[in-house]
Parts: sequence; C-alpha cells; structure tokens
Amino acid sequence: MPSPGRCCTCETGALGPVSVVEMETMRVRPKLVVDGADRAIEFYREVLGARLATRFTMGEAVVFAELDLPSGDVLQLKDPDEFDRGPADGGTGVIMDVLCEDPDTLVEAALARGAELVFPVDDQPYGARQGRIRDPFGHQWIIGTAITRTDAEVQAALDQWAREGAQ
Repeated sequence: MPSPGRCCTCETGALGPVSVVEMETMRVRPKLVVDGADRAIEFYREVLGARLATRFTMGEAVVFAELDLPSGDVLQLKDPDEFDRGPADGGTGVIMDVLCEDPDTLVEAALARGAELVFPVDDQPYGARQGRIRDPFGHQWIIGTAITRTDAEVQAALDQWAREGAQ
C-alpha cells in the first residue's frame, strides 16, 4: 500500500497514464446548505430516520450538523451564509466534504488539474486542517482532516470565532 498522500502513475485504458493521489483513508460526504437547518434536521430525522450526531452554531446559525443515517452513511447540513448560499439564494445548496489524512496534497492535485482555490488549507480554530476548492465543473469541495477536538471544544472555538467577527 502506498504511503499517505503519495502520487503514483496508473494506466487507465485508452486514456494512457495518469497521476493520481492515493490515500489509505478518504471519505466523501454531502453537505446541504438549507435555509432553516434546524427544521431540516427534524425533517431528515422524521423522513429518513436520521440521528443527530453533532450540531455547532455561530450565533443563531447552524454552521455544521452531522446526521447519521440508518444505512451507516452520513449527511451534513448548515444554514446559508455569505460563503455558502442555499438554492433559494442562487447557490447550488450542496458542498462536498472530503475527509482525508493529507488535505494539502489533495488540494495541490486538484489545483494542478484546473480547480480554483476558494480557501487555502490551514489549521482551523475548531481542530481540523481544511481548505476549499471549486472544481472545474463549479462544485465546491471542503478537503480536510478529522476534527481533533471534543464537541464542547469545537463549540467554544466557534463561539470565540463569532465574537471576533468571523463567519
């Protein structure tokens, strides 16, 4: 097995050799931007049988919620803000979230293949190393490591960030 974040060359049929990033652990999770995240949480609980695993706020806005689905899949959601617009505000309402061990390498690979940098990869106050790109097809992807803090520590960091005027 290649080391985390190592690039290798693979054959892909008629397309010839391509360079790809290989990581031992990578999860892709959809994140929905919805106007009224708390109402959406209740809707997905009642309709899909989802269980609220985590919910964080900045002020009155839900900035991150994760729902565990009975299938074992995960659904994330948040309220819209200046960066993430919901469908009613002209946005797509969907952000893809990639959990991996080396976000720097993955973002570099995406940029080399035509993605646009939205936010550089950096250590976030809530305990993850994350960045954001827009792929050549217009979709935004948050690429980062797992959060290393407890839920209480994350909420405290977000409360402090909100007091400082970040959003």
